[in-house]
Parts: sequence; structure tokens; C-alpha cells
Amino acid sequence: MTAPAPAAAPHHPRLATAVLAFCGVVVAIMQTIVVPLLPHIPDLTGATPEAASWLVTVTLLTGAVFTPVLGRVGDMYGKRRVLIASLGVLVLGSLLCAAGSQIGVLIAGRALQGAAIAVVPLGISILRDELPPERVLPAVALMSSSMGIGAAVGLPVAAVVIQNFEWHTMFWVSAAIGLLDIALVLRCVPESPIRSRGRFDALGALGLTATLVCLLLAVTQGGGWGWTSVPTLGLFVASAVIAPAWGAYELRVRSPMVDLRVSARPAVLLTNVAALLIGFAFYANSLVTGQMVQEPKTTGYGLGASIVVSGLCLLPGGVAMVLLSPVSARTSGRHGPRTSLALASGIIAVGYVVRYFTSHSLWTIVAGATVVAAGTAIAYSALPALVMRGVPVGETGAANGLNTLMRSIGQAFCSATVAAVLANMTFLAAGRPAPTLGAYRLVFLIAAGAALLALAVTLCLPSERAGTGTVGGRRRSSGRTRTMPIQEGA
Repeated sequence: MTAPAPAAAPHHPRLATAVLAFCGVVVAIMQTIVVPLLPHIPDLTGATPEAASWLVTVTLLTGAVFTPVLGRVGDMYGKRRVLIASLGVLVLGSLLCAAGSQIGVLIAGRALQGAAIAVVPLGISILRDELPPERVLPAVALMSSSMGIGAAVGLPVAAVVIQNFEWHTMFWVSAAIGLLDIALVLRCVPESPIRSRGRFDALGALGLTATLVCLLLAVTQGGGWGWTSVPTLGLFVASAVIAPAWGAYELRVRSPMVDLRVSARPAVLLTNVAALLIGFAFYANSLVTGQMVQEPKTTGYGLGASIVVSGLCLLPGGVAMVLLSPVSARTSGRHGPRTSLALASGIIAVGYVVRYFTSHSLWTIVAGATVVAAGTAIAYSALPALVMRGVPVGETGAANGLNTLMRSIGQAFCSATVAAVLANMTFLAAGRPAPTLGAYRLVFLIAAGAALLALAVTLCLPSERAGTGTVGGRRRSSGRTRTMPIQEGA
């Protein structure tokens, strides 16, 4: 059930789209800015390398937990309101990191920054509610791709700041940009008129949180703790026990945190599985490109590049994402998002094949990484459109939050897989251990396999009619707004 809430339609829909996409890019940049800094954190803060790794792990955990939860809260109490609150949390986290040098303070600040990932599904939901149907697909494509664009831009920007300025500077700048985001949203983005009725499912949110924390902690820390250690196995068992109990509760409650009946529909379930696989395939590109070109020349394949150069290797991919998001939207509008996602999965697989055979020169590495990014842009643009075809209008925020969560889980599994491969396939180069070229090539093959699995899952999705114009979920007539039925894709 949904209930309209009074809200003015946007006078400048393109401006609202641009502002929301900018918010998504900024949030994505916040997730990656510490990556070039990680090797230096022990010297800067006196922390152990294991503690420093939590600067990345904690954002993954809080992002995974808060994305579906805040999506549901937005559906019930106002998407713009929750989006602004998420940006406020981002600013607070940035200020904590900017003002402190103790590892505990930095981890707390990064945890708050991670919670802001919910901005992307909330922005997608606002666009669906507010824009006329013919503008929804291009706007959603840009909004969804903003995560990949920000990730590609964040690494080189952070590397330049670290190399030329005091390291706290990037957190002060991120806080200022977060405040700018809030001001732009208040000025340019209207509140969505669509609401879900019911009470917030606090127990369901707690169960989902416990399940995700146990699972992701085991996945992200298992390599360091040992995959057969008591903490790792205990967390896996806890996740396996809590998940079915949580699912049984969600099926009984009137207003569930996650509507499992809707999520179990083939159009939604298979889209979320594809999102997990795409998240896995995409993240390998970000993880290994910088490390590979920074490997010393004594390895026989490394280029000995600087941090800045390694970050710039991903920048053409970010540009490709910007340019391809409208192309993906046109493809989805003409042939359906299922076709776009299938095409994207194939492009990602081809990109990794290129990377497998061309890993000895900078320009071919950049070319392969850009092909992967291009496929990711098309995939990230198509996934929300597929989700929105399969869920009621009042559950858009929660459904897109769950889809974003699946991408994050895929990235977590990718991180663990890449770390295991690179740590276990090494040799001595100039007296120090380094991953073999075969290790990197194995990562490329695994990522290509994930993309091909995503292709297979996509081909199993129910067929769809392209160009129905119902993804927007709303149609304006005589100045009034009414809810339209959503195509289920079958």
C-alpha cells in the first residue's frame, strides 16, 4: 500500500538529476579515498596494518547494513529527508577523520561515511517518483553509474592529495563537499510524494544487521584470522543460523523490513543475483589495476609506476561510465534492461580476456580496465530498471537498497578472493615476495567467469516488453499525480 504525500514537482528535473548524480559520485569517492593512504596509516597513526585495514572494512559493513534499512525508512518517511540525513552523517564522519589521528577515531569516522552509500538507491527512488516516465531511464542510468564513476575518480584524486598535501586535507575537503551536497539537495530536489504505509520493522532491521555483520566480517577478515579459525567459522555459523530465523519472521510480519515474497519473484531474485556477480566482476578491476602497475620492474611484469599514475589508470574508465550511461538508457528503452545487462556482462568478460593477454604495457592495461568499466557502466544502469519493473512503487527505496547491498556483498567476496590468490601465488623479486603474473591472470579469469555467470543469470530473467514507459511508475495528467502499475517483466 502506498499513500501520497504533498510535494511540489521539480521545476528543473535535469538539475535535480544532476544534483543527485553528483551526490552519488561524492559518496562513492568517500569509499575509495583511503585506499592509497592505507600503506602509510601504520606510520601516521602508530596502528597495526590489521587495524588500518578496518578503514576499508568498516565502510563495507556500515554501508551493507544501512543501505537497505535507510531505503526502507525513506519509503516510509520521505526519501529526500533520509537522503539529507545520510549526507549529514557523511559530513560528520569526514569531520571526525579530519580532526583526529587516532585509529579508533578514524575507524568511527569511516563507519559514518560508509552509511552514506544509501544516497544512491534513495536518489534512484526519488527520480522514479518525480520524473515523467520518458526521463526515468536516462536519469536512473546516470544515478546508478555514479558509484562506478566516483570509484574511478576517487583513487587518482586521493593519490594526488596524499602526494602533495597533508593527509587530513582530503577529509576536510570531503566534509565541505558534503555540505555543498546538502545545500544543493535542499535547493534543487523535491520530496517524493510516494509513501509506504505501516510501522518500521525494527526487529527485522536488527536481524538483517546481525546476518550481514556476521557474514561480511567472516568474508573480509577470514584471510587474516584463518578460514578455519574459530572466529571465522563461528561467524559463518551465526550467519547461517540467524538468516533463516530472520526470514521466517519477515514472512509473518505485516510491514517487513524486506518483502521476501516480492524479493523471491524471478524478476527480482535473478536481478539481485546478477548484481552480486557484477559487483564481484567489477571490483577486481579496481583492486588489481593499481597494485599491478606499481609492482617493481624486477618482477618481470611490473611497471614501477607511482601511486598517482596507478590511480590515473582507472580514470578513463570513469569517463567511459559518464559517456555510456545515456547509451545504456537508450538501449534499455529500446530493447529492455535485460538486453542491456546481458550485453554488459559480455563486455566485462571480454575486458578481462583483453587484460589476461595484455598485462605488460601501461596503455594495454588501461585499455582493458576501460573496457571492463564500460561494461560495468551499462550493467549498473540496467540493474535499477530491472528492479523497478518487479516491485511496487512504495517499495522502490528498499528494493534498490537491497540491490545495492548485493553489489556490496559481491565486492566483499571479490576482495577476499583477490587477497587469497595474490597472497598464495608469490615468488621472490629482488629479495622480496611479490605476486606472480599468473596470480593476476587467475584473478582476471575468475572475474571473467563471474561476468559470464551474470550473463547466464540474465538470460534466465523473464522476458520483457521494451518501451512500456512504466518504469517511471508515475504519469502526470492535468497537474495531478497518480500511481501507475508496474510491469512485472513477465
